[in-house]
Amino acid sequence: MTNILERIIKDKKDTLNLVKKNNSLDYLEKKIKNLNFFNDFKQAVQNNKGISLISEIKKASPSAGILIKNFNHLDIAKMFIDNGATCLSVLTEEKYFFGKLDHITDIKKKFKIPVLAKDFFIDPYQVLLSKSYGCDCILIIISALNGGQADEIYDEAIKNNLSVIVEVHDQKEAELALKYNKALIGINNRNLKTLDISINNTISIFEVVKNHKGPLISESGIKNENDAKYIYEKTGIKNFLIGESLLTSDNPAELMKRFIQINQ
Repeated sequence: MTNILERIIKDKKDTLNLVKKNNSLDYLEKKIKNLNFFNDFKQAVQNNKGISLISEIKKASPSAGILIKNFNHLDIAKMFIDNGATCLSVLTEEKYFFGKLDHITDIKKKFKIPVLAKDFFIDPYQVLLSKSYGCDCILIIISALNGGQADEIYDEAIKNNLSVIVEVHDQKEAELALKYNKALIGINNRNLKTLDISINNTISIFEVVKNHKGPLISESGIKNENDAKYIYEKTGIKNFLIGESLLTSDNPAELMKRFIQINQ
């Protein structure tokens, strides 16, 4: 049976071919020159002495379905920013997460905050494409790429002054990620092939990446401040990418405050 990640990557290749036909690299570069709202994502996380929340904006996911019926990305962004988000993660994958690159532009025009384009990057072309909508950081998912693809995407992002989160799911991927010395490393607690979750994934992988120069982030499956505190106390990791638990909370503002206070 084809796993979920393989299905998403196959569809991404098809849609990307269409996008490339309609948007040349020259066009993207000209578009980028007209933008003036870029921020340093990595520095924002690195300079924050307290808990960094990278709060995620998404309408749906393959594991949870529709998360928010009356979805408004600007309202969600404002709520996250008002309650202490260090950065935002904005889903831009359209078919499985109902995201849009336009959401990044809308947010960056209104708010001064670093934004990750959360998507499945399989081609260096996507780096310029995403930057042309205003993103400050891109995502490299090691398990989604073969051979030198990750190197090419990483090099393109660094060349274009974007931050990079290299996402890993197991110890082998973590070892591969260490060579990206300018990147942030994100440890995903969700297995993208099966969608199973365990926050202990961060604990086990931490030993491999603990000496990496860039910030470490724990991602996915962090339901409440107890989960975050458990990870923090075991590893010292204080950067968390959190989406579904905030988006589906009855009181996301209060939950954010509890997350931020775990090391106080």
